[in-house]
Amino acid sequence: MITIAEIAKMAGVAKSTVSRYLNDGSVSPVTKLKIERVIQKTEYVPNSFAQSLKAKVTNLVGVVVPRLDSYAASKTMIGIDQQLRELNLKMVVANSGLSVEREIENIYSLAKQKVAGLIVLPTVITKAHLEAFYKIDIPVLIVGQKHENLYCLVHPDEQAAFELGKYVISKGHKKIAFLGVAERDVAAGFKRKEGFKKAVGKENDIHIRFYETTFDTEDARNAAKNIISDFAPSIIVCATDNIALGAMKAAYDNGIKVPTDLSITGFGGYSISEYMSPGLTTVKFHYQLAGQMAAQNIHHLINHKEIKKCTTLKFEIFKRESVDKIK
Repeated sequence: MITIAEIAKMAGVAKSTVSRYLNDGSVSPVTKLKIERVIQKTEYVPNSFAQSLKAKVTNLVGVVVPRLDSYAASKTMIGIDQQLRELNLKMVVANSGLSVEREIENIYSLAKQKVAGLIVLPTVITKAHLEAFYKIDIPVLIVGQKHENLYCLVHPDEQAAFELGKYVISKGHKKIAFLGVAERDVAAGFKRKEGFKKAVGKENDIHIRFYETTFDTEDARNAAKNIISDFAPSIIVCATDNIALGAMKAAYDNGIKVPTDLSITGFGGYSISEYMSPGLTTVKFHYQLAGQMAAQNIHHLINHKEIKKCTTLKFEIFKRESVDKIK
């Protein structure tokens, strides 16, 4: 690869002049033309990361995700990357592996790399998060969780779960199992559960039990097997589509037909939900759009433009074949 020193030699200028040009510094029109001609001739591609470490204003945006195998996180990152590219910004991703401690470390680590702004997809917001955001002193946007002191972009988990609950009731289901995740994940674990509770809370003759599993499909499969044998509900409402996939496999393992013998719903609107057999009834969240909006918002914050403190996205309920009407 050609170096800055070689570019400088070919252009007949100092190495510092080439560096200043690459970092949008002050260079005379004649010198600028010389450098541009050499760059075009050699097809030189600057090292954006190295440049950003030396520059006062970087073109890097840090993105902290809870896990890389999450459909929601991956789709959100695709949206972020697409929009950042259009804004001439680059994405630097740090994976926390569902560890809060590692998430805090990633926040500090990205700040040390002089990112211009930070997009974080946390499962929870702790005092350590707030302290880190205060100390790094760069624009921060939270996606998926809400906090009154932070700029955020959220999905309407509670409202969506409420609407899904009303739909389940309208189909005549009276014996309902809700298979969720730990409430420390405020959006997926707490708000979805609370929204569903509110939907069924005032209804008569409804027997509902709440269960907990992890985001892992195999764990969900085992949890659903126990629910089927111990409770035998007419429907299992799952906190994510991956959990619903595990529940469907548990039904199949037990010779139970979906939806004739057991209805199942998901949450999230993952691509796979449309191609399951039967098709999965689910709440559709627009994760890729969320990523695009997050990139636009962090760009505004970097450039000291005013944005809404919290933006709430829309949702849809895809009513497919996995939910039967109780006669």
